[in-house]
Amino acid sequence: MTPRLQLLLSVLAAGLLYIPACFSSSWAVVGNVATVLVILLAIIDWLRSPALSQMEVDRKVGRVLSVGARNPITIEYRWKGRSNWQAELHDEPPHPGAFDGLPAVVPLVPGRWLKLVYHFTPARRGNITFQSIHWRARSPWGFWQLHWLIPRPMTTKVYPDVQAIRGVELLARQNRLAESGVRMTRLHGKGSAFDRLREYRREDEFRSIDWKASARQESLIAREYTIEKNQTIVLVLDSGRSMCHAEGVATHFDRALNSALLLAYTALRQGDHVGLLACSSKVQASIPPVRGLRSIDTLIRNIYDIEPEYTSTDYQLMVDELRRRYRKRALVVVLTYALDDVHLEQMARQFRRLRSPHLVICAFLSPESLVKQAESVPQTDQQAFEIAAAADLLQGHRKTLRDLTGPTVLSANGDNAIDIALTNV
Repeated sequence: MTPRLQLLLSVLAAGLLYIPACFSSSWAVVGNVATVLVILLAIIDWLRSPALSQMEVDRKVGRVLSVGARNPITIEYRWKGRSNWQAELHDEPPHPGAFDGLPAVVPLVPGRWLKLVYHFTPARRGNITFQSIHWRARSPWGFWQLHWLIPRPMTTKVYPDVQAIRGVELLARQNRLAESGVRMTRLHGKGSAFDRLREYRREDEFRSIDWKASARQESLIAREYTIEKNQTIVLVLDSGRSMCHAEGVATHFDRALNSALLLAYTALRQGDHVGLLACSSKVQASIPPVRGLRSIDTLIRNIYDIEPEYTSTDYQLMVDELRRRYRKRALVVVLTYALDDVHLEQMARQFRRLRSPHLVICAFLSPESLVKQAESVPQTDQQAFEIAAAADLLQGHRKTLRDLTGPTVLSANGDNAIDIALTNV
């Protein structure tokens, strides 16, 4: 409890009455009476002020929060006093992160449970702890500022952006997956899984003819095949130095992790197996292939607290672990960020070793700040120079990627090709 300006002004006014006492002793009596009156009023105001025991408060946080997303936090409270009141409420969310809706002025109604909802945007994954809840109110006559600190420690987990996965799941239930960028294409004749019998066409191969069915129908009947399901997809996350850079509240690693989880959800929904490997100078996480939509929770629980390290990524170790853990053919999707030409050549040299038996796709994250700057409209000569420099850097980066996807890296012969996809994740 601290004195407010109103109390200080009252004390000052009572003190000013002592100035005329230098000329007349009767003013000293008036000053004494005024000072005592101010003190009595301040004491009475303090005694009438509400106590901390008259407040019940609780905080409700979701079982998990999403990094970089606005997560609702609910504070429920009940005022056990006898009269209506008004107070200022402020929570103590963890750092780093941002919040909106606090502090807030809330009404205190006797005997009623009320609630306040604010939003918290965490900037880091892992375990976080909320601390105390702060209250501030004025005394009945406004002489005092009341401060209450109610300890309410609460620990919760910050996961990758699971809200995006929930959004895709909702679109899937409404048959609106195309709005999330998923394109469903049925590739006939490209696999070995039997789909159906149909009439023979001129473009069909002779080996696709089913002679027994043709004899029964007395016309040429062909077998139609489709792509096999139950394939294995291995998501590889680069967690080295190049993934530590942050643009906004999310690092490159957070962006790659969110993209990997969306890809994993899509693959699991189609019945494929999904495994995951996170590697920097050491293996930080390794999850064997799982299957089924419920397995997305297994992936999230095992990788939600992984952070990139300020060390050089050991791509040789990454490839060795992939060859040791996954001996059967799989689609390997590597999510990384290329720093320079030397970095790209180092990756390409190691990924050539995965030509057999895997198919490898490297998805490189795009530098968002450079892209936005290159697409902006200059207003001054200085801005024009900066935009031209950003465009030149992007053009050089893309040229290097095209050079690396030439004959020295790409092999278009058969199933052992390495595809380096210039994908903006």
